[in-house]
Amino acid sequence: MLEHIKIEDVLFLDIETVPQHPDFSHLDETMQKLWEHKATPMCKDGQTPEILYERAGIYAEFGKIVCISLGFAYRLNDSKQLAFRIKSCFDDDEKKLLTAFSETIKRFAMQRANMLLCAHNGKEFDFPYIARRMLLNGLVVPTSLETAGKKPWETSFIDTMELWRFGDYKNYTSLKLLTHIFNIPSPKDDIDGSKVAEVYWKEKNLPRIARYCEKDVLAIAQLMLRYKGMELIDDENVNASV
Repeated sequence: MLEHIKIEDVLFLDIETVPQHPDFSHLDETMQKLWEHKATPMCKDGQTPEILYERAGIYAEFGKIVCISLGFAYRLNDSKQLAFRIKSCFDDDEKKLLTAFSETIKRFAMQRANMLLCAHNGKEFDFPYIARRMLLNGLVVPTSLETAGKKPWETSFIDTMELWRFGDYKNYTSLKLLTHIFNIPSPKDDIDGSKVAEVYWKEKNLPRIARYCEKDVLAIAQLMLRYKGMELIDDENVNASV
Protein backbone atom coordinates (compact mmCIF):
# COMPACT_ATOMS: atom_id res chain seq x y z
CA MET A 1 0.00 0.00 0.00
CA LEU A 2 1.29 3.47 -0.91
CA GLU A 3 4.54 2.12 -2.33
CA HIS A 4 4.81 5.24 -4.51
CA ILE A 5 5.12 7.53 -1.49
CA LYS A 6 8.60 8.05 -0.06
CA ILE A 7 8.19 8.52 3.68
CA GLU A 8 11.04 11.06 3.84
CA ASP A 9 9.11 13.36 1.47
CA VAL A 10 6.16 13.62 3.84
CA LEU A 11 5.73 16.49 6.29
CA PHE A 12 3.31 15.39 9.00
CA LEU A 13 1.28 17.99 10.86
CA ASP A 14 -1.45 18.58 13.38
CA ILE A 15 -3.08 21.76 14.64
CA GLU A 16 -4.71 22.79 17.90
CA THR A 17 -7.46 25.39 17.80
CA VAL A 18 -9.46 27.32 20.40
CA PRO A 19 -12.32 29.85 20.39
CA GLN A 20 -11.05 33.37 19.70
CA HIS A 21 -12.28 34.55 23.10
CA PRO A 22 -12.52 32.99 26.58
CA ASP A 23 -16.34 32.90 26.42
CA PHE A 24 -19.37 34.15 24.52
CA SER A 25 -19.64 37.38 26.53
CA HIS A 26 -16.32 38.63 25.11
CA LEU A 27 -17.67 38.68 21.54
CA ASP A 28 -18.82 41.99 20.10
CA GLU A 29 -22.53 42.33 19.36
CA THR A 30 -22.23 41.47 15.68
CA MET A 31 -20.16 38.34 16.31
CA GLN A 32 -22.57 37.26 19.05
CA LYS A 33 -25.45 37.40 16.57
CA LEU A 34 -23.43 35.60 13.91
CA TRP A 35 -22.50 32.85 16.38
CA GLU A 36 -26.12 32.53 17.50
CA HIS A 37 -27.11 32.07 13.85
CA LYS A 38 -24.42 29.41 13.45
CA ALA A 39 -24.98 27.56 16.72
CA THR A 40 -28.75 27.65 17.24
CA PRO A 41 -29.48 24.76 14.81
CA MET A 42 -26.95 22.65 16.75
CA CYS A 43 -28.52 23.24 20.16
CA LYS A 44 -30.28 20.33 21.83
CA ASP A 45 -31.26 19.16 25.32
CA GLY A 46 -31.43 22.66 26.75
CA GLN A 47 -28.19 23.88 25.18
CA THR A 48 -27.79 27.51 24.15
CA PRO A 49 -25.41 29.26 21.73
CA GLU A 50 -23.63 30.67 24.79
CA ILE A 51 -22.95 27.16 26.10
CA LEU A 52 -21.92 25.87 22.68
CA TYR A 53 -19.37 28.66 22.26
CA GLU A 54 -16.82 26.37 23.90
CA ARG A 55 -16.88 24.46 20.57
CA ALA A 56 -16.28 27.56 18.45
CA GLY A 57 -12.63 26.66 17.98
CA ILE A 58 -13.47 24.08 15.31
CA TYR A 59 -14.71 26.84 12.98
CA ALA A 60 -12.08 29.02 11.32
CA GLU A 61 -14.44 32.03 11.38
CA PHE A 62 -14.82 31.89 15.17
CA GLY A 63 -11.64 30.15 16.29
CA LYS A 64 -7.90 30.54 16.02
CA ILE A 65 -4.84 28.31 15.83
CA VAL A 66 -2.62 28.22 18.90
CA CYS A 67 -0.24 25.45 17.84
CA ILE A 68 0.91 23.71 14.67
CA SER A 69 3.29 20.79 15.13
CA LEU A 70 5.24 19.40 12.19
CA GLY A 71 7.38 16.30 11.89
CA PHE A 72 9.38 14.43 9.29
CA ALA A 73 11.18 11.11 9.06
CA TYR A 74 14.79 10.69 7.95
CA ARG A 75 17.31 7.88 7.69
CA LEU A 76 19.57 7.49 10.68
CA ASN A 77 23.25 7.56 9.67
CA ASP A 78 22.41 6.50 6.09
CA SER A 79 20.91 3.26 7.38
CA LYS A 80 17.47 1.72 6.90
CA GLN A 81 16.50 2.80 10.41
CA LEU A 82 14.22 5.81 10.59
CA ALA A 83 14.37 8.72 13.01
CA PHE A 84 11.78 11.46 13.46
CA ARG A 85 12.11 15.17 14.17
CA ILE A 86 9.27 17.34 15.41
CA LYS A 87 8.99 21.12 15.58
CA SER A 88 6.12 23.14 17.00
CA CYS A 89 4.99 26.66 16.16
CA PHE A 90 2.91 27.96 19.06
CA ASP A 91 2.09 31.48 20.12
CA ASP A 92 -0.73 33.67 21.41
CA ASP A 93 -0.11 35.82 18.33
CA GLU A 94 -1.67 33.73 15.56
CA LYS A 95 -0.12 35.76 12.76
CA LYS A 96 3.36 35.19 14.21
CA LEU A 97 2.64 31.46 14.54
CA LEU A 98 1.36 31.15 10.97
CA THR A 99 4.32 33.09 9.59
CA ALA A 100 6.70 30.68 11.31
CA PHE A 101 4.71 27.73 9.95
CA SER A 102 4.82 29.12 6.40
CA GLU A 103 8.57 29.62 6.57
CA THR A 104 9.05 26.08 7.89
CA ILE A 105 7.15 24.35 5.10
CA LYS A 106 8.85 26.51 2.49
CA ARG A 107 12.27 25.41 3.79
CA PHE A 108 11.16 21.77 3.79
CA ALA A 109 9.84 22.09 0.23
CA MET A 110 13.21 23.43 -0.90
CA GLN A 111 14.84 20.26 0.44
CA ARG A 112 12.12 17.87 -0.79
CA ALA A 113 11.04 18.55 -4.36
CA ASN A 114 8.19 16.03 -3.95
CA MET A 115 6.98 17.28 -0.57
CA LEU A 116 3.61 16.00 0.63
CA LEU A 117 1.62 17.28 3.62
CA CYS A 118 -0.05 14.66 5.80
CA ALA A 119 -2.63 15.01 8.57
CA HIS A 120 -5.46 12.94 10.00
CA ASN A 121 -8.74 14.33 8.64
CA GLY A 122 -6.49 17.02 7.19
CA LYS A 123 -8.48 17.54 3.99
CA GLU A 124 -11.62 18.44 5.92
CA PHE A 125 -10.04 20.23 8.86
CA ASP A 126 -6.33 21.04 9.22
CA PHE A 127 -5.47 22.14 5.67
CA PRO A 128 -8.49 24.38 4.99
CA TYR A 129 -8.43 25.76 8.54
CA ILE A 130 -4.80 26.86 8.18
CA ALA A 131 -5.44 28.44 4.77
CA ARG A 132 -8.50 30.34 6.02
CA ARG A 133 -6.72 31.66 9.10
CA MET A 134 -3.76 32.76 6.97
CA LEU A 135 -6.07 34.81 4.75
CA LEU A 136 -7.80 36.32 7.78
CA ASN A 137 -4.39 37.33 9.13
CA GLY A 138 -3.43 38.99 5.86
CA LEU A 139 -0.88 36.32 4.92
CA VAL A 140 -0.23 34.64 1.58
CA VAL A 141 -1.33 31.01 1.53
CA PRO A 142 1.67 28.77 0.69
CA THR A 143 1.55 27.08 -2.70
CA SER A 144 1.44 23.67 -1.01
CA LEU A 145 -1.91 24.57 0.59
CA GLU A 146 -3.50 26.05 -2.52
CA THR A 147 -6.34 24.06 -4.07
CA ALA A 148 -7.86 26.56 -6.51
CA GLY A 149 -7.75 25.23 -10.05
CA LYS A 150 -6.22 21.92 -8.98
CA LYS A 151 -7.75 18.51 -9.44
CA PRO A 152 -7.84 16.35 -6.27
CA TRP A 153 -4.88 14.26 -7.44
CA GLU A 154 -2.84 17.37 -8.15
CA THR A 155 -2.76 18.58 -4.54
CA SER A 156 0.10 17.71 -2.19
CA PHE A 157 -2.20 16.35 0.54
CA ILE A 158 -2.26 12.97 2.23
CA ASP A 159 -5.05 12.25 4.71
CA THR A 160 -4.61 9.16 6.90
CA MET A 161 -8.33 9.08 7.66
CA GLU A 162 -9.25 9.24 3.98
CA LEU A 163 -6.80 6.42 3.20
CA TRP A 164 -8.53 4.24 5.80
CA ARG A 165 -11.92 4.86 4.19
CA PHE A 166 -10.99 3.10 0.92
CA GLY A 167 -13.77 5.07 -0.77
CA ASP A 168 -16.28 4.67 2.09
CA TYR A 169 -17.37 8.15 3.22
CA LYS A 170 -19.98 7.17 5.81
CA ASN A 171 -17.88 7.21 8.95
CA TYR A 172 -15.28 9.24 10.81
CA THR A 173 -12.51 7.09 12.29
CA SER A 174 -10.46 8.74 15.03
CA LEU A 175 -6.70 8.69 15.19
CA LYS A 176 -6.97 7.23 18.69
CA LEU A 177 -8.96 4.24 17.42
CA LEU A 178 -6.63 3.59 14.48
CA THR A 179 -3.47 3.74 16.57
CA HIS A 180 -5.02 1.27 19.00
CA ILE A 181 -6.11 -1.31 16.44
CA PHE A 182 -2.75 -1.03 14.65
CA ASN A 183 -0.92 -1.60 17.94
CA ILE A 184 0.84 1.75 17.79
CA PRO A 185 2.07 2.74 21.26
CA SER A 186 0.29 5.84 22.52
CA PRO A 187 1.49 7.53 25.71
CA LYS A 188 -1.24 8.40 28.20
CA ASP A 189 -1.99 12.10 28.03
CA ASP A 190 -3.45 14.31 30.72
CA ILE A 191 -5.55 16.19 28.13
CA ASP A 192 -7.43 15.48 24.93
CA GLY A 193 -8.75 17.68 22.15
CA SER A 194 -11.85 18.68 24.10
CA LYS A 195 -9.70 20.17 26.88
CA VAL A 196 -7.38 22.30 24.73
CA ALA A 197 -9.49 25.46 25.01
CA GLU A 198 -9.65 25.13 28.79
CA VAL A 199 -5.89 24.60 29.06
CA TYR A 200 -5.33 27.62 26.82
CA TRP A 201 -7.77 30.15 28.28
CA LYS A 202 -7.73 29.09 31.95
CA GLU A 203 -4.26 27.65 32.49
CA LYS A 204 -2.55 29.68 29.74
CA ASN A 205 -0.25 26.71 29.21
CA LEU A 206 0.79 26.66 25.55
CA PRO A 207 3.78 24.29 26.03
CA ARG A 208 1.40 21.69 27.46
CA ILE A 209 -0.79 22.02 24.36
CA ALA A 210 2.26 21.78 22.10
CA ARG A 211 3.41 18.55 23.77
CA TYR A 212 -0.03 17.05 23.19
CA CYS A 213 0.00 18.20 19.56
CA GLU A 214 3.47 16.72 18.95
CA LYS A 215 2.31 13.32 20.18
CA ASP A 216 -0.46 13.36 17.59
CA VAL A 217 2.02 14.22 14.83
CA LEU A 218 4.16 11.23 15.78
CA ALA A 219 1.05 9.02 15.91
CA ILE A 220 0.05 10.10 12.38
CA ALA A 221 3.54 9.27 11.09
CA GLN A 222 3.48 5.86 12.79
CA LEU A 223 0.07 5.16 11.28
CA MET A 224 1.39 5.97 7.82
CA LEU A 225 4.26 3.56 8.40
CA ARG A 226 1.75 0.85 9.32
CA TYR A 227 -0.19 1.59 6.13
CA LYS A 228 3.04 1.14 4.17
CA GLY A 229 3.96 -2.08 6.00
CA MET A 230 7.08 -0.50 7.49
CA GLU A 231 8.63 -0.74 10.95
CA LEU A 232 7.62 1.86 13.53
CA ILE A 233 10.04 4.56 14.65
CA ASP A 234 11.65 3.77 18.01
CA ASP A 235 11.01 6.23 20.82
CA GLU A 236 14.73 6.85 21.28
CA ASN A 237 14.91 8.07 17.67
CA VAL A 238 12.25 10.75 18.15
CA ASN A 239 13.50 14.30 18.61
CA ALA A 240 10.72 16.58 19.87
CA SER A 241 11.03 20.33 20.36
CA VAL A 242 8.92 20.70 23.50
